[in-house]
Amino acid sequence: MGLFTKVEDRPTPKNVYNWRVYACAAMAGSAAIMIGYDSAFIGTTIALPSFKKEFNMLHLSTDALNLLSANIVSCYQAGAFFGAIAAYVAAFFLGRTSGLAVFSAIFVLGSGLMLGANGERGLGLIYAGRVLAGFGVGGASNLAPIYISEISPPAIRGRLVCMFELGWQIGGLVGFWINYGIELHDPSGWLIPFAVQLIPSGILFAGSFWLHESPRWLMSKGRREEAVKNLCWIRELDEDDLYIKEEMYAIDRDIERQMAGGGMGFWQPFKLLASNRHIQWRFFLGGSLFFWQNASGINAINYYSPTVFKSIGVVGLNTSLFTTGLFGVVKTVFTIFYLVFLIDQYGRRRLLMIGATGGSLCLWYVGAYIAIAKPALHPTKTLPPSGVSAIFFFYVWTAFYSPTWNPTPWVYNSEMFDQNVRTLAQAFAAMNNWFWNFMVSRFTPQMFTTMGYGVYFFFAALMICSVVFVYFFMPETKNIPLEGIDRLFDRRLKASQAHSIVWKELAEEEAALRVGLTSGTMEKDTTTAQIEDVEQKV
Repeated sequence: MGLFTKVEDRPTPKNVYNWRVYACAAMAGSAAIMIGYDSAFIGTTIALPSFKKEFNMLHLSTDALNLLSANIVSCYQAGAFFGAIAAYVAAFFLGRTSGLAVFSAIFVLGSGLMLGANGERGLGLIYAGRVLAGFGVGGASNLAPIYISEISPPAIRGRLVCMFELGWQIGGLVGFWINYGIELHDPSGWLIPFAVQLIPSGILFAGSFWLHESPRWLMSKGRREEAVKNLCWIRELDEDDLYIKEEMYAIDRDIERQMAGGGMGFWQPFKLLASNRHIQWRFFLGGSLFFWQNASGINAINYYSPTVFKSIGVVGLNTSLFTTGLFGVVKTVFTIFYLVFLIDQYGRRRLLMIGATGGSLCLWYVGAYIAIAKPALHPTKTLPPSGVSAIFFFYVWTAFYSPTWNPTPWVYNSEMFDQNVRTLAQAFAAMNNWFWNFMVSRFTPQMFTTMGYGVYFFFAALMICSVVFVYFFMPETKNIPLEGIDRLFDRRLKASQAHSIVWKELAEEEAALRVGLTSGTMEKDTTTAQIEDVEQKV
């Protein structure tokens, strides 16, 4: 198959892959621009001399400065953790698109508060603003991937969900470079990076009113007519088109199954989670992916990149900021490569194992260089060849990580749960992301102070452990319709074999379903019974 070949679960009209579905995914994915920008700009901004001077940080000891920096960075993650929880409430009562509007508005409010901070007022407004901004991105990080997943055709679902990750990297790229430009042209302009936060949040707030609500959410609320209308708009097909009928049958059947299992009330996902070990297991898997993602060391580098490059031997703020900017370029380029070429061709599982193995080897090299050369004890204005090689392997690590562990946990979690628990599961996944994000951002300065090169060995060892986890526990999900994902996680199937088995079953069932729809013998009120009969025969 070619790199752009679509592996379809059923015959699919070309109209389905239209500009509308891509535009909706890109607009919802712009929520991640807010996240990416903040994760990149804050570490370099608080390292600016103008910021330290404004808030009387120049005289602080190393320990005091580490504590203050960690507090400024990590209060954002604390807000995001609770925002992810609140997103479940918003998603249930308001929907995906209205929820995105609410959380982007909260982010705008938090960004505005930060602009009121100065040396006279102290850091209070920055702390408060970062908590609110974190609350906003915590909610958005829950809702955006769900929305994109629910409107996506299966063959390009990974690519579209990756729009969220692309937004993250675009925001990060701007965040990494903005302070380099400020340091060169306006050394006193520490407030500018805080003001730029208003741009992506404003775009999402305005765009959320254009987005069409998820048909799957509308169906869960009994708004069938509106759901069909939105689905036809997103797919650019008529209501009578066979593809639309098939998709509506699948959604109907999924909702009927949920109703038979206890209903679709606000507390029903909690009841299912408490009583069903299979669902509990899947929650554990989804949350664990974000532990392993943070165990790669990515957020230690995102938030404290000047500290990371200084440990390798890069001296001078301008040089450190420039090196950090290149890190952002590498991440963005390889994320685009992932989105276009990899995610829907090579899947999720294989990429995670390749990324962790290659990334681990690179970190072992970087840590070994620091242990042997001890660049902190021998500062030089120009790096020796061995130091250049360490920087090279750091960028190779970025090339392994960016198209694998950076986006894939979000893709996995957006598609690996049933409709009846999907929103709660995504909230749980986002909470895990922000919890481990908080832990890393809060303690990274102290880790570098006490562990030195051991930090790199620590993250390298954890990346190897993640390979074992993925191999034994994470089945491939690419191209499987959302309504068929549940079968992949049947504990009787090995993770390495589940995709091929389920794909064959779905193909046989789809053939039988298409015959019924084409012949007109399958009516809506008998859909569930007929499909269940097909499944039993398979």
